[in-house]
Amino acid sequence: MATARAFPKPPSLLPSLQLTVGFVSPVSFQTSSLLPYRLRRHRSIVTSSSAATATPVAASLKESFGSVRKTWSDLTSMNYWVVRDYYRLVDSVNDFEPQMQSLTDEQLTAKTSEFRRRLRQGETLADIQSEAFAVVREAATRKLGMRHFDVQIIGGAVLHDGSIAEMKTGEGKTLVSTLAAYLNALTGEGVHVVTVNDYLAQRDAEWMGRVHRFLGLSVGLIQRGMTAKERRSNYRCDITYTNNSELGFDYLRDNLAANDGQLVMRWPKPFHFAIVDEVDSVLIDEGRNPLLISGEASKDAGRYPVAAKVAELLVKGVHYNVELKDNSVELTEEGIAMAEIALETNDLWDENDPWARFVMNALKAKEFYRRDVQYIVRNGKALIINELTGRVEEKRRWSEGIHQAVEAKEGLKIQADSVIVAQITYQSLFKLYPKLSGMTGTAKTEEKEFLKMFQTPVIEVPTNLPNIRKDLPIQAFATARGKWKYARQEVEYMFRQGRPVLVGTTSVENSEYLSDLLKERKIPHNVLNARPKYAAREAETVAQAGRKHAITISTNMAGRGTDIILGGNPKMLAKEIIEDSLLSFLTKESPDYEIDGEELSRKVLSKVNVGSSSLALLAKTALMAKYVCKNEGRNWTYKEAKSIILESVEMSQSMSFKELERLADEQIEKYPLGPTVALAYLSVLEDCEVHCFKEGAEVKRLGGLHVIGTSLHESRRIDNQLRGRAGRQGDPGSTRFMVSLQDEMFQKFNFDTEWAVRLISRITNDEDIPIEGDAIVKQLLALQINAEKYFFGIRKSLVEFDEVLEVQRKHVYNLRQSILTGNNESCTQHIFQYMQAVVDEIVFNHVDPKKHPRSWRLGKLVQEFKTIGGKILEDLGAEITEEGLLKAIMKLHQTISTDVCNLNLPEMPKPPNAFRGIRMKNSSLERWLSICSDDLTPNGKYRMIANLLRKYLGDFLIASYLNVIQESGYDDLYVKEIERAVLVKTLDCFWRDHLINMNRLSSAVNVRSFGHRNPLEEYKIDGCRFFISVLSATRRLTVESLLRYWSSPMDTQELIF
Repeated sequence: MATARAFPKPPSLLPSLQLTVGFVSPVSFQTSSLLPYRLRRHRSIVTSSSAATATPVAASLKESFGSVRKTWSDLTSMNYWVVRDYYRLVDSVNDFEPQMQSLTDEQLTAKTSEFRRRLRQGETLADIQSEAFAVVREAATRKLGMRHFDVQIIGGAVLHDGSIAEMKTGEGKTLVSTLAAYLNALTGEGVHVVTVNDYLAQRDAEWMGRVHRFLGLSVGLIQRGMTAKERRSNYRCDITYTNNSELGFDYLRDNLAANDGQLVMRWPKPFHFAIVDEVDSVLIDEGRNPLLISGEASKDAGRYPVAAKVAELLVKGVHYNVELKDNSVELTEEGIAMAEIALETNDLWDENDPWARFVMNALKAKEFYRRDVQYIVRNGKALIINELTGRVEEKRRWSEGIHQAVEAKEGLKIQADSVIVAQITYQSLFKLYPKLSGMTGTAKTEEKEFLKMFQTPVIEVPTNLPNIRKDLPIQAFATARGKWKYARQEVEYMFRQGRPVLVGTTSVENSEYLSDLLKERKIPHNVLNARPKYAAREAETVAQAGRKHAITISTNMAGRGTDIILGGNPKMLAKEIIEDSLLSFLTKESPDYEIDGEELSRKVLSKVNVGSSSLALLAKTALMAKYVCKNEGRNWTYKEAKSIILESVEMSQSMSFKELERLADEQIEKYPLGPTVALAYLSVLEDCEVHCFKEGAEVKRLGGLHVIGTSLHESRRIDNQLRGRAGRQGDPGSTRFMVSLQDEMFQKFNFDTEWAVRLISRITNDEDIPIEGDAIVKQLLALQINAEKYFFGIRKSLVEFDEVLEVQRKHVYNLRQSILTGNNESCTQHIFQYMQAVVDEIVFNHVDPKKHPRSWRLGKLVQEFKTIGGKILEDLGAEITEEGLLKAIMKLHQTISTDVCNLNLPEMPKPPNAFRGIRMKNSSLERWLSICSDDLTPNGKYRMIANLLRKYLGDFLIASYLNVIQESGYDDLYVKEIERAVLVKTLDCFWRDHLINMNRLSSAVNVRSFGHRNPLEEYKIDGCRFFISVLSATRRLTVESLLRYWSSPMDTQELIF
């Protein structure tokens, strides 16, 4: 039997264990050095002298076979032929390029007006697409110094076609979006470019907005904290940049608006075309969390601290059991008894003294919501950490009492419980767009989900340069201790080489644990997580993560939005130099956050050699800043001072060097600080570009950026996002993932990891040694795929349940918007329809068209009709009786014809003469036609009599209403204001209650599966029944409120309550 031979290992590095399935032997084991040592010299397992020559040959054959297989796979894939077809468009755009280059700036800008004119004359977007793309490419070249590559033209075409463009990190997705955004904005219906946070929305609006503004389009930006007026103005622009949560909440808030003056979006058609950046993150990762607008509800805040104390007494496994996969808790019999004793109650589920919900939430807070993982505590508040981006979300709160339970656990002030006022999922929100597109670096693995839920295909756009990144095999450890030790050693080895390293962790806790390990070894590094001291310098830290010796630990790189450029980002570096030189002169304040590790990290990074001309400009600028503060008495805050520098930097990008010099020399101000800072920045930028280019070349020679993933995520796509940070635009780079069998994913899904532990134990006594190889990768990918299937099932279920609510929400919101934005005539018709519908319900409750009118409950019908009318119909008491109505109906039955426009039952009170004029007569006739064509009316011998009774009572109610309004003497404008207020208020009231009931129903129907009933079907049936009841109650309360108001006018705010 062949024996394993160990290669010499580098100093201080532990051995690793490699499990390889290859061509030479079925399975062989080798004790070799850690990854960094193997990176320099790729060696194969050698078990004998003959194997020493055979293994390289086998490896070469395997590599060649893999290359052939990949080429064949590409040729047979649909994606290959789709992309090939797009190259015809690329050729057409390239043909237009010389023509566009010959145009002056004014002529290029005038192309927008020409395109719009051609569209009005009947041409389509497809007719002008090639020329429009060529215009955008030339505009970007002139204003940004960036020319779209051919593959970026393909990306723009994919977006325009309403598909998802998968483009690798660093391929310029932001620039690609300008093509489709410009083309679709020409229709004048508005384009939304949706990013994942405010920072990216602002950056893209300012950066890419230069292209659109140059071409004559208006560019808007939606940011948190904006007023309704600012939002309305920005939504009216041709292209609006926003983030997904602001867009969703604006839509929900618009559907809570009391009048049309509070609306901010483009109603009645707020959605036209959207380009969603990081579309997989928005529609899939955040798909499980619906957007909610809540209001304060119960006053049970005092119960949460008590429940938290009870939860501390209960022991997991004895008093309760947990299910990590779906974050559920189940009390045992012992737990229920213990809790009841502690709370001195006989029943946790007692309706008059309910404790069960509070105890269950306290247990969930104890088991599933961990500090520095799911949330951090800052300024006496529990703030949620977004698990996808690692950022703090200050405005977000967990619903259903979970947030209050977390606050109680931490001993914080308990905020009031909330009740859902409005809600929508991101899937439902983006389905409202007639045309939806997206871009991301990782979507192909989720293509089936995009096709199933959004009918949106994923097109993989080829890279501009070949990807030469090396994805090294996953290393699996039996213990977390071994994983972190190896991660530290790998970082240390790369640091000694000078290679930049990016380490991805899954929580604040893990990032700080690894940071402490590196501090013990005195390895300088930067940390990026949700804590303010790190998050404040996020963009600067990521921008410099590609510099030589740079070590960056980040909680999550998804959606960070800043490319890691090897050698550093010269623009960010120049800005830092300007800030270091000027901030101390502009302000006396210090940063309002602590900076941790920054100085230590800077010591090992190479310093930029700033030239003499730049130094002179910096000295001049610093002197000017000093005099501005001293002579003009300016006293800026730290934030304001940074803003001044940022504005100057932006000025340098939007104006030519000569214009800046002219501004600085004109002396418009006593001290032209802005232009002077801009000139200094441009000079320093040239020095930084030279420095970063040289350093980048050196980093490439060393092997580029090395990415370390410290655990596998629940989706391969998230791991690929982290891998994509290395090897951008043809740069060298490498990645390595390390997992521990103690990682949360293995525990969460109850995966069987005993096989790996036993394998390690048989081979070595050291559990800290990793195993790696094809067999391990296949096993781990199988686990990930199972996790993906589980979460896909959750999202699919959420979408299916939400589709029921989506239909109802569309009906309610469309009705609401038609009330708010419609004219006075439209409002009047809504009132008439409501009144007729209420009368119809009263009639159907007491009338059966199949039976003789003598069997109808006419007495109850008359009484209910009078109750609805209130004081307005009080006088009918003596005139309409059961006997009189029956007699009139029988006479009507014998009548050959009748005038439905002036309908009156024989010997019955005649409705007030309110149907004068052509419009009122048309309205009356339309109601009659609607009554006759109503499919819900049961067929029978006396159906026509029942319909005439509906028309008579409807006419009487409506005419009485119009008559009392006329007698009130109020002008028409005030009347319509009251009607709109009542319509909207009643609708909101019942819709809010309906949301609460539907959320309770979604939880309750799951229990019905035990009775072999489909929960989704049960939800649809009961949800439909609930909604019909809501609409009926809304109509009835609206009519009652209006009749009550006009019989004795009161303040509008008291119309309902």
